[in-house]
Amino acid sequence: MTQQATLTILGCGNSTGVPAIGNYWGACDTSEPKNARTRSSALIQSNTTTLVIDTGPDFRQQLNRENISKIDAVLYTHQHSDHTAGIDELRVLKHRNKMKLIPIYGNIETLQDLKHRFYYVFDGGNHALYPPLIKPHQITPETFGHTMSIGDINLIPFEQDHGSCLSLGYRFGDTAYSVDILTLNDAAVETLKGVNNWIVDCAAYHNDNNEVHASLNTIYALNDKIGAKNVFLTSLSLAMDYKTLCDELPEGYIPCYDGLRIKVKQ
Repeated sequence: MTQQATLTILGCGNSTGVPAIGNYWGACDTSEPKNARTRSSALIQSNTTTLVIDTGPDFRQQLNRENISKIDAVLYTHQHSDHTAGIDELRVLKHRNKMKLIPIYGNIETLQDLKHRFYYVFDGGNHALYPPLIKPHQITPETFGHTMSIGDINLIPFEQDHGSCLSLGYRFGDTAYSVDILTLNDAAVETLKGVNNWIVDCAAYHNDNNEVHASLNTIYALNDKIGAKNVFLTSLSLAMDYKTLCDELPEGYIPCYDGLRIKVKQ
């Protein structure tokens, strides 16, 4: 029996968000609500399980907007601040839901970096009022391309090249989430083959020389191999106006917006 889930785009902006500080909108039309973008993050929900992908600096705002008061775990893509800086907000979720520790998942580089920068959420602070918040779970290379389960949600992690570091992508049945990437190796492409929906970083837009993010041309070439019917572009920058994207993209390529919901077949 196929189980249904929903993936919600909590945020589809790149590291600056749109607008950036100074109320700077770049090429984005200020009158288009879908141009207002918080930092990239996603939520996947089944009937009994709620998982968050990344906890960026807009995490509290995103959960409040979607009326989420309880999560079961966090999946991290990588350690950069636009994907992790909201980790302190997990304290409220832990206390409100009387959880022992909130499970987080990531590769070794991400977990080590987080423990260095946010040691108190792992070990507790210097007072009894600040107990540990999280329990880390390493996603090892041996698990790449293989199914694991959290609650009743099945997922397949895979490794991605982000230029400056390695990130993790996640496949959930017929849907996959790939941020931040420069390109993908053959193993990741094999894991993604057959997905119906592919949510993918496109922060480089028309710049094929970007050193850390994928351009449209890179995504087109990768999807020639992957074959996703719907390619949802995320990590959208100040240069990427929503209507302009809708007008220029070929059929099957769709710009994300905050709050977009995608049905997932597990």
